[in-house]
Amino acid sequence: PYYILMKDLSLLNTMWSMVLPGALSVYNMIVARTFIQSTIPNELYEAAAIDGCNDFRFFFSIVLPLSKAIIAVIALFSAVGHWNAYFNALMFLNDRSLYPLQIILREILIMNQVDATMIMDPELQEANAQVAAVLKYSLIVVATLPILCVYPFIQKYFVKGVMIGSLKG
Repeated sequence: PYYILMKDLSLLNTMWSMVLPGALSVYNMIVARTFIQSTIPNELYEAAAIDGCNDFRFFFSIVLPLSKAIIAVIALFSAVGHWNAYFNALMFLNDRSLYPLQIILREILIMNQVDATMIMDPELQEANAQVAAVLKYSLIVVATLPILCVYPFIQKYFVKGVMIGSLKG
Protein backbone atom coordinates (compact mmCIF):
# COMPACT_ATOMS: atom_id res chain seq x y z
CA PRO A 1 0.00 0.00 0.00
CA TYR A 2 2.86 2.39 0.74
CA TYR A 3 4.33 1.96 -2.74
CA ILE A 4 0.92 2.37 -4.36
CA LEU A 5 0.33 5.56 -2.38
CA MET A 6 3.65 7.03 -3.56
CA LYS A 7 2.86 5.99 -7.11
CA ASP A 8 -0.60 7.59 -6.98
CA LEU A 9 0.92 10.79 -5.58
CA SER A 10 3.45 10.80 -8.48
CA LEU A 11 6.36 10.76 -6.07
CA LEU A 12 8.22 7.79 -7.54
CA ASN A 13 11.75 8.58 -8.68
CA THR A 14 11.71 12.05 -7.13
CA MET A 15 13.57 13.61 -4.24
CA TRP A 16 10.25 14.18 -2.48
CA SER A 17 9.70 10.44 -2.06
CA MET A 18 12.61 10.54 0.38
CA VAL A 19 11.65 13.74 2.21
CA LEU A 20 7.87 13.84 2.55
CA PRO A 21 7.06 10.45 4.14
CA GLY A 22 9.30 11.12 7.13
CA ALA A 23 8.72 14.87 7.38
CA LEU A 24 6.34 14.66 10.32
CA SER A 25 6.67 12.04 13.00
CA VAL A 26 3.71 11.57 15.32
CA TYR A 27 6.05 10.42 18.07
CA ASN A 28 8.11 13.62 17.80
CA MET A 29 4.92 15.69 17.81
CA ILE A 30 3.75 14.02 21.03
CA VAL A 31 7.17 14.58 22.65
CA ALA A 32 7.16 18.26 21.62
CA ARG A 33 3.59 18.73 22.87
CA THR A 34 4.46 17.15 26.22
CA PHE A 35 7.52 19.35 26.53
CA ILE A 36 5.55 22.52 25.81
CA GLN A 37 2.75 21.59 28.17
CA SER A 38 5.09 20.71 31.01
CA THR A 39 7.52 23.64 30.73
CA ILE A 40 5.46 26.62 29.53
CA PRO A 41 3.19 27.76 32.39
CA ASN A 42 -0.38 28.89 31.71
CA GLU A 43 0.33 32.08 33.62
CA LEU A 44 2.75 33.09 30.89
CA TYR A 45 -0.01 32.75 28.29
CA GLU A 46 -2.43 34.71 30.46
CA ALA A 47 0.10 37.51 30.93
CA ALA A 48 0.74 37.65 27.19
CA ALA A 49 -3.00 37.67 26.45
CA ILE A 50 -3.52 40.58 28.85
CA ASP A 51 -0.81 42.48 26.96
CA GLY A 52 -2.73 41.86 23.71
CA CYS A 53 -0.72 38.96 22.31
CA ASN A 54 -2.60 36.60 20.00
CA ASP A 55 -1.98 32.84 19.78
CA PHE A 56 0.41 32.99 16.82
CA ARG A 57 2.54 35.73 18.32
CA PHE A 58 2.63 33.89 21.66
CA PHE A 59 3.80 30.75 19.91
CA PHE A 60 6.48 32.42 17.79
CA SER A 61 7.66 35.02 20.33
CA ILE A 62 7.50 33.07 23.59
CA VAL A 63 7.03 29.33 23.12
CA LEU A 64 9.58 28.71 20.34
CA PRO A 65 12.46 30.58 22.05
CA LEU A 66 11.77 28.65 25.27
CA SER A 67 11.64 25.34 23.38
CA LYS A 68 15.15 25.33 21.89
CA ALA A 69 16.05 22.09 23.65
CA ILE A 70 13.22 20.01 22.23
CA ILE A 71 13.58 21.56 18.79
CA ALA A 72 17.28 20.63 18.75
CA VAL A 73 16.54 17.07 19.87
CA ILE A 74 13.79 16.56 17.31
CA ALA A 75 15.97 18.07 14.59
CA LEU A 76 18.78 15.67 15.50
CA PHE A 77 16.47 12.65 15.60
CA SER A 78 14.97 13.60 12.23
CA ALA A 79 18.35 14.29 10.66
CA VAL A 80 19.76 10.95 11.80
CA GLY A 81 16.63 9.19 10.60
CA HIS A 82 16.84 10.77 7.15
CA TRP A 83 20.60 10.27 7.00
CA ASN A 84 20.30 6.54 7.69
CA ALA A 85 17.24 5.98 5.50
CA TYR A 86 17.93 3.67 2.63
CA PHE A 87 14.87 1.44 2.37
CA ASN A 88 12.66 4.15 0.87
CA ALA A 89 15.38 4.82 -1.70
CA LEU A 90 15.45 1.15 -2.63
CA MET A 91 11.70 1.15 -3.13
CA PHE A 92 11.06 4.51 -4.77
CA LEU A 93 14.20 5.61 -6.66
CA ASN A 94 15.47 4.31 -9.99
CA ASP A 95 17.65 7.25 -11.02
CA ARG A 96 21.21 6.84 -9.70
CA SER A 97 21.67 10.61 -9.44
CA LEU A 98 18.97 10.70 -6.74
CA TYR A 99 20.43 7.91 -4.60
CA PRO A 100 21.33 8.91 -1.04
CA LEU A 101 24.78 8.21 0.36
CA GLN A 102 23.62 5.09 2.18
CA ILE A 103 22.61 3.36 -1.08
CA ILE A 104 25.93 4.27 -2.71
CA LEU A 105 27.80 2.86 0.29
CA ARG A 106 25.69 -0.29 0.17
CA GLU A 107 26.53 -0.77 -3.51
CA ILE A 108 30.24 -0.31 -2.82
CA LEU A 109 30.12 -2.94 -0.10
CA ILE A 110 28.21 -5.38 -2.31
CA MET A 111 30.56 -4.84 -5.27
CA ASN A 112 33.53 -5.48 -2.97
CA GLN A 113 32.43 -9.04 -2.24
CA VAL A 114 34.38 -11.62 -4.24
CA ASP A 115 33.56 -15.28 -4.66
CA ALA A 116 36.27 -17.13 -2.71
CA THR A 117 36.19 -20.13 -5.08
CA MET A 118 37.42 -18.00 -7.98
CA ILE A 119 40.70 -17.09 -6.24
CA MET A 120 43.22 -19.94 -6.17
CA ASP A 121 46.10 -18.12 -4.46
CA PRO A 122 45.56 -18.04 -0.67
CA GLU A 123 47.82 -14.99 -0.24
CA LEU A 124 45.81 -13.03 -2.81
CA GLN A 125 42.61 -14.13 -1.11
CA GLU A 126 43.94 -12.91 2.27
CA ALA A 127 45.00 -9.56 0.75
CA ASN A 128 41.56 -9.09 -0.80
CA ALA A 129 39.93 -9.88 2.55
CA GLN A 130 42.08 -7.24 4.27
CA VAL A 131 41.26 -4.63 1.64
CA ALA A 132 37.56 -5.47 2.00
CA ALA A 133 37.74 -5.06 5.78
CA VAL A 134 39.52 -1.70 5.52
CA LEU A 135 36.97 -0.52 2.96
CA LYS A 136 34.05 -1.51 5.17
CA TYR A 137 35.46 0.27 8.20
CA SER A 138 36.30 3.41 6.24
CA LEU A 139 32.77 3.47 4.79
CA ILE A 140 31.35 3.31 8.31
CA VAL A 141 33.42 6.35 9.27
CA VAL A 142 32.38 8.24 6.13
CA ALA A 143 28.73 7.48 6.78
CA THR A 144 28.80 8.66 10.40
CA LEU A 145 31.14 11.65 10.08
CA PRO A 146 28.53 14.33 9.21
CA ILE A 147 26.31 13.37 12.14
CA LEU A 148 29.33 13.31 14.45
CA CYS A 149 30.23 16.83 13.29
CA VAL A 150 26.74 18.17 14.02
CA TYR A 151 26.27 16.48 17.40
CA PRO A 152 28.64 18.69 19.48
CA PHE A 153 26.69 21.81 18.51
CA ILE A 154 23.39 20.25 19.60
CA GLN A 155 24.67 18.36 22.65
CA LYS A 156 23.97 21.14 25.16
CA TYR A 157 20.27 20.92 24.28
CA PHE A 158 20.26 17.18 23.81
CA VAL A 159 20.54 16.07 27.43
CA LYS A 160 17.75 18.40 28.56
CA GLY A 161 15.49 17.50 25.63
CA VAL A 162 15.90 13.74 25.91
CA MET A 163 14.93 13.80 29.58
CA ILE A 164 11.50 15.22 28.70
CA GLY A 165 8.85 12.62 29.40
CA SER A 166 11.03 10.60 31.75
CA LEU A 167 9.70 9.59 35.12
CA LYS A 168 10.37 11.89 38.01
CA GLY A 169 11.13 10.39 41.39
